[in-house]
Amino acid sequence: QVQLVESGGGLVQAGGSLRLSCAASGRTFSSYFMGWFRQAPGKEREFVTGISRIGGSTYYADSVKGRFTISRDNAKNTLYLQMDSLKPEDTAVYYCAAYSDYSRNYFSPGGYSYWGQGTQVTVSS
Repeated sequence: QVQLVESGGGLVQAGGSLRLSCAASGRTFSSYFMGWFRQAPGKEREFVTGISRIGGSTYYADSVKGRFTISRDNAKNTLYLQMDSLKPEDTAVYYCAAYSDYSRNYFSPGGYSYWGQGTQVTVSS
């Protein structure tokens, strides 16, 4: 089991940057593929990006490719999301999650059993 706590959200102008962090408790963080999801008001939760257990492989939604970068530090039990060139449409609550159900695709929220509480990101135009 792993507990996840996000931080780093806030209000930023379009074109700006934010860095989100996700601190994991427990000694099993490195055994999980990790993902970032987001949910805007009135919309479904959507996959943003994911990273393999040792960070060798990363995956991005087309909407953020080239602007967002996911990384992890297994020694610090921490997941990161660097967000650059932010747009108003990036406004959402951002969640980190640990992937556990390999019968589901990594971009499906249903494949993740452990979720943080979320952090709000608001991008003004």
